[in-house]
Amino acid sequence: MKTYKPTTPSRRNMTTVSYRGVITTNDPYKPLTHGFKRGVGRNAFGRITSPYKGGGHKRSYREIDFKYDIMDIPAKVETVEYDPNRSGFISLVSYRNGAKRYVLLPKSMKVGDTFIVSEKADLEPGNRLKLSNIPVGTYVYNIEVKLHAGAKLVRSAGVYAQVVAHDNGYTSIKLPSTEVRKIVDTCYACIGEVSNEEFRLRNVGKAGRSRNLGRRPKTRAMAKNAVDHPYGGGEGAQPRGTRRPKTKYGKTTGGHKTRKPKKYSNVHIVSRRVVRKKK
Repeated sequence: MKTYKPTTPSRRNMTTVSYRGVITTNDPYKPLTHGFKRGVGRNAFGRITSPYKGGGHKRSYREIDFKYDIMDIPAKVETVEYDPNRSGFISLVSYRNGAKRYVLLPKSMKVGDTFIVSEKADLEPGNRLKLSNIPVGTYVYNIEVKLHAGAKLVRSAGVYAQVVAHDNGYTSIKLPSTEVRKIVDTCYACIGEVSNEEFRLRNVGKAGRSRNLGRRPKTRAMAKNAVDHPYGGGEGAQPRGTRRPKTKYGKTTGGHKTRKPKKYSNVHIVSRRVVRKKK
């Protein structure tokens, strides 16, 4: 991690990930980038549906290959790059047939390394193969939920899942949340862990940096007017006045379970995640 001299109060505790010696280029591969509309918390009518979002630094979108649809052809890592739209590092890879793709980079791979997408691939970091061919105890990331639908699970910086069992056409995966879930064993997953594991240690340090990330200032509920929040109104500081904590819409929160009891994917959960207190 990179720290700074305390030249200002905001600099005192600020930390960032040190990219020197890791990132190999600052210029993205133009054919795989394009502009896009940022999510600013508004719906189709322009009304705020997710508050305190908006602004932020302008970004270009990198088209990441989560489907890995080029099979049985080796690919070579050409670059290691920073992606403003995700927490892990990405890399430009070139397949032996000439195709180029952006992929999510695993922890131990570097420029010049190769990987392959194949049912019979070796258990090496970056290789992608069916869950049925991955032994119990192996760390995986970029996990599919439906065959050839693309990776949906375990894509954030420094995370990994673990294969814990094979049974009756399903593979049980222990996710980073500690939830154990069954996935059809014909789905594909990559071997290893996602890069940039130090991302979780960063300290934003100042409000201006949060604005650059697209986060707007949050107003305390008790500082609002009564029309804007159940906690609002009153002369001076007032207690909450309600039995249970609520959102501005009156929905209970603070430990209340929000998952639908009849959610379609509940049948695939072997054990629910362990809920821990925030530090």
